[in-house]
This record gives sequence, C-alpha cells and structure tokens, in this order.
Amino acid sequence: MCKKHHEFIRQAVDMAAENVGTGLGGPFGALIVKDGKIIGRGVNRVTSIKDPTAHAEVMAIRDACRQTDDYRLEGAVIYTSCEPCPMCLSAIYWARLDKIYFAAYHSDAAKAGFDDSFIYKEIPLPLEKRAIPIRQISTRTRSNLFLPGSTWKTK
Repeated sequence: MCKKHHEFIRQAVDMAAENVGTGLGGPFGALIVKDGKIIGRGVNRVTSIKDPTAHAEVMAIRDACRQTDDYRLEGAVIYTSCEPCPMCLSAIYWARLDKIYFAAYHSDAAKAGFDDSFIYKEIPLPLEKRAIPIRQISTRTRSNLFLPGSTWKTK
C-alpha cells in the first residue's frame, strides 16, 4: 500500500477523533483526494445540525462538489475512518468516485453503538417485507419524466 494512502487514512481518522472532542458529531471523518490533492473534507454532524444525512462521507462529497463545481467526482477517491454505511455507499456511487479506502469495518462501529446492520438486511427484502412500508402508487403519467424529450438532462 502506498505511503500516501496511509497519510490520507490517518488524516481521516484524526479528523474523526477531533470531531468527537468538539462534541459536534460522532467519530467519523472523510476526505476526498484527486490527483494527490485533498478536494473535500467532512466530519459527522448528524446531531449538531440535526440532519440524519450529515455523515462524514456525505459532507466530504458535498464539500468536494462545491470545490470542483461539479456533482461528478470521477478520478477522485475517498478515505474514510469507517466503512461507509449503505447511504454513504450510495452517495459515493452517485458521485462516481473511483475508489474507497477505509480504516474500521462497520462491524467495529456497531460494537460502539453505531449499528447499521439492520439497513444492510433491509435492502434485499421485497418492498412489502421491509420495516418501513414502501408502496408504489400507480398513475398514468408516472414514467413521463423518463421519456425521450423530457425537459431535464444530465451533463
């Protein structure tokens, strides 16, 4: 493993430790690197800003997207203090990051009370079997947004 990888993962872990000391969030830190430069940083702010999506990885993605003025982060990698939860993993895929490096496994976080294993178990279940009921409501126009000629386009 490259020396730079160890430096970046150490920074993510240090950010997580410092974050706990501030009392503003949990022990999670992340940074996004492109071409050897840090382009985004984030720490957990779930409790302090009252936002359940304010995980370190999501905050780092938001920062990197602001810094690059793009929602796509191709060519960049994320270093995070803990294996990403399902929400963060999804955000990483949507941001099109190239690689994920992490320090602790999600099972380590679970031992400390940050247990997202129930979400991992929910994902493969049929919609009607999930803990939070999910129901599709059929409409005649539900797929019009996705037809050719729609007014929105991605870059």
